[in-house]
Amino acid sequence: MATSSTTALHSQFRPPLRAPRHLRPLPHSYSSSSRTRGCAPVRASAASASAPAQREIAAGVPWGCEIESLESAASLERWLIDSGLPEQRLAIQRVDIGERGLVALKNIRKGEKLLFVPPSLVITADSEWGRPEVGDVMKRNSVPDWPLIATYLISEASLEGSSRWISYIAALPRQPYSLLYWTRAELDAYLVASPIRKRAIQRITDVIGTYNDLRDRIFSRHPDLFPEEVYNIETFLWSFGILFSRLVRLPSMDGRVALVPWADMLNHSPEVETFLDFDKSSRGIVFTTDRSYQPGEQVFISYGKKSSGELLLSYGFVPKEGTNPNDSVELLVSLDKSDNCYKEKLQALKRNGLSESESFPLRVTGWPVELMAYAFLVVSPPDMSQCFEEMAAAASNKTSSKPGLNYPDLEEQALQFILDCCESNIEKYTKYLEGGAGSPEVPMNAKQANRTLLLKQLARDLCISERRILYRTQYILRRRLRDMRGGELRALSLFNGLRKLFK
Repeated sequence: MATSSTTALHSQFRPPLRAPRHLRPLPHSYSSSSRTRGCAPVRASAASASAPAQREIAAGVPWGCEIESLESAASLERWLIDSGLPEQRLAIQRVDIGERGLVALKNIRKGEKLLFVPPSLVITADSEWGRPEVGDVMKRNSVPDWPLIATYLISEASLEGSSRWISYIAALPRQPYSLLYWTRAELDAYLVASPIRKRAIQRITDVIGTYNDLRDRIFSRHPDLFPEEVYNIETFLWSFGILFSRLVRLPSMDGRVALVPWADMLNHSPEVETFLDFDKSSRGIVFTTDRSYQPGEQVFISYGKKSSGELLLSYGFVPKEGTNPNDSVELLVSLDKSDNCYKEKLQALKRNGLSESESFPLRVTGWPVELMAYAFLVVSPPDMSQCFEEMAAAASNKTSSKPGLNYPDLEEQALQFILDCCESNIEKYTKYLEGGAGSPEVPMNAKQANRTLLLKQLARDLCISERRILYRTQYILRRRLRDMRGGELRALSLFNGLRKLFK
């Protein structure tokens, strides 16, 4: 997630989308912010990426609503219907999963198409700006879709009642619980054991880098169009937070990214695989149900095959333990610097785009071939130096010979290496979960205290979920090693018996 040049506008950094599960999320390229009411604008650089996260208490932007507000959602529905949204078989209600959600009004059969939101009620990079002169400047500078739409949201929000999107903006959460809105102190205190902490910090860094790029290249040169009290790091954190949690990619519209009012009230379930797309026959944004629903049941879509950490990172929730079949945890492994072949192994890794420390996903169902290849490289002795390149290539997924990668003499050592890494990580999680993380020392009112309790619970749920995967991996590795060593002992016993027989 490195920052790019000012001319590229972080085009390589595109956040994950609510995309069809068969589409891979884009890398990252964003810019966002949430404006603290009554606070001076924050100036930050990419190098000081934690600056907004170090605000002790994060207030919301002056637009939007509380995350559970039904009144604003009802106003949004009325405006959408007045603007051409057809009669719906779904209604907005307070729900157990997701604060607000869409529930079935009638029996819904498997295979039905729902929503039918017309393109005129969808926000894209081509949407008409309430202040055309602002949009003209952005497009003249070839701003990519993500930061363009983020700026568009801020521009429309600042127009308040004169924007056609005011009902939609009023229904957006003022401050979601995605990790983009956690302070640095909260990330350090509650996610100290989880690898998702590092990704959250990097995301904030990249958001700030994109904002700084826009500010330096465009905003500062047109202060009359982009006043800092409106276009600042706080408001961009808000707008990009909205994009992270609500932007979708529509395959049938040439992959165009869009905000789809009303449809973005749908919550995620790992048990469904349906997603939003443009339906050419009805000329609307729809999704096709992959199960039936009874009246009053919440209707779900898929945000993609994401781990619990990724869901917390972008959407601010953690599925119940054991309910996410796509769950995983990143395992960090490293070369041993005291290894006599450290330099040779490191060079092999670098030639294949890897470094001395790499992370690989562990799942309840097992671990990737790439992790095993990396482990082989770590434990391989000097007399196998001719294999270093093959191992590094297999670890980087750059070779078609991965399935045939087999070093039986090293397998036990490689498995033991992975087991040691797992157990080291389990200790971190256990220390956190049993130690009871404290809260950052900040004066708190009742609302702030409730927020702190919620964040601590989210972090705890994530850590329990990730530790569960590590425990499962530990169990599998121990059994395999026990079987291997048991077989070796039986073979040795048989060999010794034969020796005695022939004496």
